[in-house]
Amino acid sequence: MKLLRERIFRKRGRRVALLIESSRAYGRGLFLGIAKFVREHHEWSVQSEEWKWTDSFPGWLKNWDGDGVIARVETTEMAAFIKRLKVPAVDLRGSVSGFGFPLIDTDDQKVAYLAAEHLINRGFRQYAFCGFLGANYSDKRSRWFQERLAQSGFQCHAYRPPTRTMAAQTIEYEKKGLLFQEDLGRWLVSLPKPVGVMACNDIRGQHVLNLCRQLGLAVPEEVAVIGMDNDEILCELSDPPLSSVVPDTFRIGYDAAVLLERMMAGGKPPAKSIHIPPRGIVTRRSTEVLALDDRQLAVGLRFIRDHAFDPITIKEVAKVTGLCRRVFERRFVAQMGRSPKAEVLRLRLERVKQLLTDTDWNLAQIAERTGFNYAEYLHTVFTQKTGITPGQYRKQAELSSRGRFRLE
Repeated sequence: MKLLRERIFRKRGRRVALLIESSRAYGRGLFLGIAKFVREHHEWSVQSEEWKWTDSFPGWLKNWDGDGVIARVETTEMAAFIKRLKVPAVDLRGSVSGFGFPLIDTDDQKVAYLAAEHLINRGFRQYAFCGFLGANYSDKRSRWFQERLAQSGFQCHAYRPPTRTMAAQTIEYEKKGLLFQEDLGRWLVSLPKPVGVMACNDIRGQHVLNLCRQLGLAVPEEVAVIGMDNDEILCELSDPPLSSVVPDTFRIGYDAAVLLERMMAGGKPPAKSIHIPPRGIVTRRSTEVLALDDRQLAVGLRFIRDHAFDPITIKEVAKVTGLCRRVFERRFVAQMGRSPKAEVLRLRLERVKQLLTDTDWNLAQIAERTGFNYAEYLHTVFTQKTGITPGQYRKQAELSSRGRFRLE
């Protein structure tokens, strides 16, 4: 009992510094995940303040006598400063290596793959990536985006500014990216249309949308744009509103807190970096389009997406296009790489996954709302296509939302 009381006292006495920018949605999401851990497990004494990447280090940190740090380590100067504190630290950025900080970050490969698949599913044949050349997160997303497109037989036009920018901080890349607006505009005009564009983040996505508006390029009919971070203020202020990949910042923050607690208690950091997959995509008007040269096929695909959860038949779909079923199916497979029936099933299963994650509805209720009608049939099809049962999928989603790590 005495040891237990001492252990509890030590845990409640943890003094933790948070060096996370709070001016953007990504950083605020991290704060919320950390706050959840603190409420559930420990009474950490957390010290933080309104802070941006451009700010100097907080004065209180120079003489701070604490136990651990969670930070988005942006520069070598920042990394060296934290290292001199001689306390366990967890990095949530990944810009700097060589200091021994364990990293928990967004999985950029899955971000880029998800964005590519989003645009592929809208029927695009031409693709482009617009980022900040030299920024590590942008370069990684560009590489993975092009890799996923290549897997489906597509090429990608990547924007390269006339002068390579060398900057120490993310915000400097973003500011210097505005120096080449005329060049970026010429690049956008030169792209084959219609084109699906991935921007490295929502800031860059807004840059692209603003230029499209100035140049008279129709969005999303000629240029469809998807960003990353789902910063709702940026996305909704864009014209048209910007679709965006949603990072799981809440889980990253929560897992970082669990990991730091373990390290402060004497545990070893993980041997490898931890990458958390994104939660999904919020689709807004910037990608609400079907980019098909075959107008009859576009009509059929729109009908499928509008009625995927209704008891439709492929014969009915073909009828609205003015084609016979056989011709419609052949042209659909040639353009989309899958049959109309497979597209209906894909849309239904995606909706099932969403309902399993976001609601507590039972399988019969979900089956009724997604076109499967019967829980038993939905269970069979879902298990065949995903390799796990609906119940297992829901349990995995619940574990994911609570974070990767657990305290012993």
